[in-house]
Amino acid sequence: MKIQQLETEKSVGQLLCHDITKIEKGVFKGALFKKGHRIRTEDVKTLLDLGKTHIYALELEEGDLHEDDAGMRIARALAGSGLKIGHPSEGRLDLTAAYPGLLKIDVERLLRINSVPDVVVATLHSGTPLEAAEKVAGAKVIPLVVNEKTVVAVEQICTEGKPPLQVLPYLPFKLGGIITGREVVEGRVKDGFAPVLAEKAAHFRLEPPEISLCVDDADQIASAIEQMLGRGCNLIIVTGGMSVDPDDTTPTGIKKAGADIIKYGAPALPGAMFLLAYKGDVPLIGLPACAMYFKSTVLDIILPRLLAGQKVSATDIAALGHGGLCRQCETCFFPNCSFGKGCL
Repeated sequence: MKIQQLETEKSVGQLLCHDITKIEKGVFKGALFKKGHRIRTEDVKTLLDLGKTHIYALELEEGDLHEDDAGMRIARALAGSGLKIGHPSEGRLDLTAAYPGLLKIDVERLLRINSVPDVVVATLHSGTPLEAAEKVAGAKVIPLVVNEKTVVAVEQICTEGKPPLQVLPYLPFKLGGIITGREVVEGRVKDGFAPVLAEKAAHFRLEPPEISLCVDDADQIASAIEQMLGRGCNLIIVTGGMSVDPDDTTPTGIKKAGADIIKYGAPALPGAMFLLAYKGDVPLIGLPACAMYFKSTVLDIILPRLLAGQKVSATDIAALGHGGLCRQCETCFFPNCSFGKGCL
């Protein structure tokens, strides 16, 4: 990299090696053109009006890359499916979600990328549920000019398999909800679960859930699950009856339906009595009563992962403990908080 002096009229396409400031009393004071700005034809008159008949420009040598060019190559290497790349600004490019979905990041490779000198990539947590156009990551090189070998090192890491950053789209699941409790079936108590399930379905742009009521009987719960499967439901939530009391029979009913229990009990509060099972490829959730009372529970951590087609294991649930304590803020900001982030 060298510095050369050029007549302003002959500087189009060159890179400024320092800020050029403008001071207009009571109106503006600051850098009108920043270091590294590539001079455009329309900039020439403005520079001359500022008294700049000559400018000092950077002359790139073989193997040098301007920060914007380097940042763009890094962003392209990082971005997998479901991501859009923004325009460069001082070497930084933002990546945003192209559609609603679940953010998946190869955290190990991200660490290696950030260990490359002069490169920084900052992201949201892996596993974060996203809306379309939501900012996911920012990538930047530190110096104004960087050697191409730096960028190549990042590109090589990114080609070790799928790109390190992806947004997994939510799949068109048909949700079924089985509300247990004799008191609900007999109309003695107003059900509070169905509105919660309807709200969750609407949030993920699913059709309203199929709902059925069932007394606390393991055989009848198993039968209700079979009926839901017969209606084409491929994600079933069985609510209530999840404690250790003798008349709480939901876990037994799920087991009697022929499902494999993956994990009963989750280190997440609220949501400790959560159960996850699979019957074939169909996830079955045993949902404790906390989902009726709290804005965010373990369901809000696990459900987006299931809807994105991820197979959730017992280890995944056990890992919820780190970050699994909800602060129960007066105003809920989930998922823009710490709840469920330490494990993903």
